[in-house]
Amino acid sequence: MKEGPDVSIVAALIGDPARANMLMALMSGLALSGTELAAEAGVTLSTASTHLAKLERAGLLAASKQGRTRYFRLADPDVAAAVEGLIPIATRVGHLRSRPGPRDQAMRQARSCYDHLAGRLAVALLEHWLAHKVLRETVDGLQLAPAGRRHLRRLGIDIAALERVRRPLCRTCIDWSERRRHLGGCLGAAVLEQVLTRRWAVREGRSRVLHFSPRGEQNFVRWYSAA
Repeated sequence: MKEGPDVSIVAALIGDPARANMLMALMSGLALSGTELAAEAGVTLSTASTHLAKLERAGLLAASKQGRTRYFRLADPDVAAAVEGLIPIATRVGHLRSRPGPRDQAMRQARSCYDHLAGRLAVALLEHWLAHKVLRETVDGLQLAPAGRRHLRRLGIDIAALERVRRPLCRTCIDWSERRRHLGGCLGAAVLEQVLTRRWAVREGRSRVLHFSPRGEQNFVRWYSAA
């Protein structure tokens, strides 16, 4: 195909195993140093620096400096969505890194997908909000329903502020572990912020895993399903 964007360049950048490992590590939503990313990729720091420079030049990563250390993060939610979108394809064709174990089950329960919640609990939230007309499906995609604005205001989410951000309010990702959709966009990010601020869940180090306590999970479900 000679017209339109050349996806082969981006695909080649993501396709390198070391760079793919770096991008996957940054799907936690955290900013990581070059040293940390070298460890995630299993390469030397000098090799990691070369990979990071390529990803930054291509606009897949953004960097900031704190003291003498440079920290890297995914450039924007579109990059995160592209990486997340490859996971169910890799899973379906059998390209798995290891056998499922306890950590795999924790990932399936709840994890971060860049800046929003993913996993079983996230899928349940989206399905509940669709069933109870907080959100609605339209030809243009997922949108906030009229009653949803009042509902989210009661939950402590400032919808007016989210709508001022130059980013979709609602979007969905295919959840690789559940094979169903979860909520992304500004609203999805706001939900994860509530989860972490209220300490219903805590992060597992630098990984994507989010650990909900039994009471935290109960409070989370009670919060999003409040009448």
